[in-house]
Amino acid sequence: METLESALALLIEHTAPVREIECMPLLGALGRICAQEVASPIDVPPFDRSPLDGYALHSADIAGATREHPAHLTVIGEACAGCGERFAVGRGQALRIMTGAPVPPECDCVIRQEDTDEGMETVQVYAAVGAGKNICRAGEDVARGTAMARPGDVLTSAHIGVLASLGVTQVKVYRRVRIALLATGDELAQPGEPLTFGKIYDSNRAVLTARLAELGAEAHVLESCPDEPQAVADALQAAAREADVLITTGGVSVGKKDIMHRVLPLMGARRLLWKVAMKPGSPLLCAEYAGKPVICLSGNPFAALACFEVFAVPVLRRLGGQADWASRRVRARLCGSFEKASPGRRLIRARLEGGCVTLTGNNHSSGSLAEMIGCNCLIDIPAGSGPLSGGDEVEVLLL
Repeated sequence: METLESALALLIEHTAPVREIECMPLLGALGRICAQEVASPIDVPPFDRSPLDGYALHSADIAGATREHPAHLTVIGEACAGCGERFAVGRGQALRIMTGAPVPPECDCVIRQEDTDEGMETVQVYAAVGAGKNICRAGEDVARGTAMARPGDVLTSAHIGVLASLGVTQVKVYRRVRIALLATGDELAQPGEPLTFGKIYDSNRAVLTARLAELGAEAHVLESCPDEPQAVADALQAAAREADVLITTGGVSVGKKDIMHRVLPLMGARRLLWKVAMKPGSPLLCAEYAGKPVICLSGNPFAALACFEVFAVPVLRRLGGQADWASRRVRARLCGSFEKASPGRRLIRARLEGGCVTLTGNNHSSGSLAEMIGCNCLIDIPAGSGPLSGGDEVEVLLL
């Protein structure tokens, strides 16, 4: 068996990032992978500005000012945010200024209006401030030439806001990753169909399609086909013409109906690995077809989803051009207990909040999906571990 790490490394080694680029309107680029360096063409703010309502003036004119001994200055005008007028403020003068308005270059400070009598023609100033106080300098947020987005960055709402502040209207991104998804199994019925004896509703197709949508991938969900190797091979070969990766569920173990072992040779796919030393999802089967990864997951719902998170998600990130494709892991304290020993490596469903990780339930079956509700992480228990107690430090994989 491969270890989790060696299996993932092998998959990543056979994953070539998508390099097709498209230009998107700025607001349409949210969540996409940046394909260019975006350097600021301007300083932000583009001029020295006031962060508050008050008066722009010379600090030397109010040195030593107090409420008992105020400084008296002549007010030469008023500047509001968006004001295009330029003012020259001499010694003994002040400019009434509103938040966001440009500070005249000869003024070295702004006094807040609460420290004045708020005069309109003359003003009494009741406090002293030093040079440079209460001025947001040009380029203080972003200096001209600073790279604010780089290839491989996932464009967040913060990126979108910053790029808008630079006047950017479009950004180059890598096209979305295209996934072909096929759930196999003669026992599967689709929601809405009558559930005859011996059948179960197909949850894998639904949960993985939904998860792919959450990840921003472009999923092509294939129609169900019978558990007949040639039919499945034909369906996957046709899908591979457009898809960047093929993902299947079911048919990967050792039973009569575990057909994916026969499907891959019929396709002409090259097998990369079968079986990973972890529970659930150990019968993971992976291959390469036409230079594209093929990831065949277990048909058990939790096993399929766990392996999808551990193996497929990093592959999708890598395919999409994301610089940081690895899953994020943190250490946390276990709240509660896990009473089973773990002779082999085990992943269990949990919820992480404030450094404390709690199991989402007591059913740890690989076929159970219900306890994924509320789950935001998986506890990764090393092989050879005994039962876990409250307060134990554990490693968790964030979903």
